[in-house]
Amino acid sequence: MGSGAIRRRLALGVAVLTGAGMLALTAPGTAEAAASTCSGRQVKTIPFATGSLHVYKRDGYVCALTLAKNPGPQRPMSVTVQARGNRPVTDKGRYSRQAGPVTVHAGRRCVRVAGSVGSQSVRSGWILC
Repeated sequence: MGSGAIRRRLALGVAVLTGAGMLALTAPGTAEAAASTCSGRQVKTIPFATGSLHVYKRDGYVCALTLAKNPGPQRPMSVTVQARGNRPVTDKGRYSRQAGPVTVHAGRRCVRVAGSVGSQSVRSGWILC
């Protein structure tokens, strides 16, 4: 085998390894971001007619987001989290897929969450006590 063929094979090998390394670095973050943008474990899902409200908890923090059942054109959406004794924290606007995430420090206090997609909404009572 000539030196030109060896260089071509070496260049091809380096290109394949570089591509595989780039794919390995970007794929896990992309998959995780698509699944959820809240960290922690999912403790509650509250479905409603036009979407669902997802609640996560980790180290005293509670995070929530509202997902549209049928992502598409932008429409009014919101998500609210309130720890007992504190003011509610809200993300409200026109979104196509999700509102939030909204995170609050709850410690060991109860929280209540609410979410809406279009004209439909859902509210919880005091939960995670």
